[in-house]
Amino acid sequence: MGKTFKLLGIGVVAVTLSLEGISWLLRCLRDGRGRPVKEVLFFPTTVTCINHLFLPGPCSCSLPHGDSTPFTRLLRHLLSARSSLDLCIFAFSSQELCRVVLELHRQHGVSVRVVTDKDYMMISGSQIGALRKAGISVRHELGGFHMHHKFAVVDKKLLITGSLNWTHQAVQGNKENVLVTEDSGFVRPFLQEFEKLWDANDPARSPTLSDFIML
Repeated sequence: MGKTFKLLGIGVVAVTLSLEGISWLLRCLRDGRGRPVKEVLFFPTTVTCINHLFLPGPCSCSLPHGDSTPFTRLLRHLLSARSSLDLCIFAFSSQELCRVVLELHRQHGVSVRVVTDKDYMMISGSQIGALRKAGISVRHELGGFHMHHKFAVVDKKLLITGSLNWTHQAVQGNKENVLVTEDSGFVRPFLQEFEKLWDANDPARSPTLSDFIML
């Protein structure tokens, strides 16, 4: 009898793993790719046109077109979102990255949540105000230290993390790195960290601070 239960247990595990494998395969086929995403991007990047990522047809601007750069690959990973984007970012002043987030929110119905730093969201050029005005849920660090993370999780399964702040200087000037992975062993802790920060920085927990500053 014990041997029978053991065999049944092994069978259940095998079926579960098979179902997970089929689920992964279906996601890959849906997304038009054959294996899990695993990529490292290094910055700074060369300046190229990104309008083709948003608009059909040719663009007449003077920037180089059609080049694959670390920045365009980063944008494509973000634009692959279909249901959710959880973003934890220290400094956010890049208009191009703001355009991506607004596109996901407005045109694709993606649920976007942002956790940011209370000091750096107030600096000149910050895009946090534009996100809030568009109706995107934003919370800022309520404690006495900086919220210094720089990561995003796309659809609860794709992690984008590294040294890169979402600023023009970081993208086009600084030496930076970004890791993109679907490895659940890495994705899961970042999801847990985001949820912890999201709950901890609920403005209802700190009625003396306003979470609705319109920059």
